Amino acid sequence: MLRIPAENPSPWTGPEGNNTYLLPGAVPTLVDAGVGVAAHLDAVSRALGGSRLARVLITHSHPDHVGGVPALLERWPEAGIRNLAPDRCRDGEVIAAGDGRLVALHTPGHAPDHFCFFDEESRDLYCGDLARRGGTIVVPASKGGNLAEYLGSLRRVRDLAPARLLPGHGPVIEDVAELIDEYLKHRAEREQQVLEALASGSETVDSLVDRIYTGLHPSVVPAAADSVLAHLIKLRDEGRVVEGDGRWTVVRSP
Repeated sequence: MLRIPAENPSPWTGPEGNNTYLLPGAVPTLVDAGVGVAAHLDAVSRALGGSRLARVLITHSHPDHVGGVPALLERWPEAGIRNLAPDRCRDGEVIAAGDGRLVALHTPGHAPDHFCFFDEESRDLYCGDLARRGGTIVVPASKGGNLAEYLGSLRRVRDLAPARLLPGHGPVIEDVAELIDEYLKHRAEREQQVLEALASGSETVDSLVDRIYTGLHPSVVPAAADSVLAHLIKLRDEGRVVEGDGRWTVVRSP
C-alpha cells in the first residue's frame, strides 16, 4: 500500500490534502480520487510504474474524495469507479484490489453513502472520513449526515478490531480502539452540553452554538451548527427533545 497525498491542502483537508492509497499488483487500485490536481495524478502514475490503474474505490461522494474522478478517467479511461452511481458498493461485498481483496463495509453517518474497505489479511481498514487523528469528524446533518448512524458505524468498526485505520485525512491511526472510545466519549459529552444548554433557555441552533462553543473562527461556525443540529435530530428521534418553528425544547418527564 502506498499513501499518495492529493495535493489539496487546506484547514479542512490537512497540510498535504486528502490521503489516497494505491494498492499495486494484479488489480492496481486507488482508494479515493483526490480532486484532480496534476501533481497527484503524476504521483499515481509514477507509483504504478507503467501499470494501468484498474479500479478506484470511493469511500463517499463528498467533493474532496470524488472531485478527481474525471481527471483519473481522462488519464486511465479503463479504470472502474466503485461506490458511485451506477456502480454502488454493497455491504459485505468482496472486491479484488492490488494482490488481495477488500471487504466493503457500509458505515453511514458522515455521509449516507460512506463505505470503509477492510483488508482481512493485514487487518488494515481504509476508513475515509469515519475518523482522523487530531480532530473530530463533522456530521453534516443539513447534507445527509446522521449522528445515530455515525455512532453505530464507529461501534461496528471498533468491534471489527482492525490493526490500523488508514484515514482520508491525517496520519495512520494505530490505537484504533482508544481513538474510537475518545470519539464516543466526546459525542456523549457534546450531547450533555446540548441538553444543558436547552435547559438553560437556548432554543435555536445558533444560540446553542454560541453557548456551547467559544472562540470559533467564522469559517467553522457552519460546521459547529451542523454538529449541533445532528445532536438535536438524534435527541428528537429518541423522543428526548421536540422542535417547532426552529425552536427546540427538552421533553419534560411527567
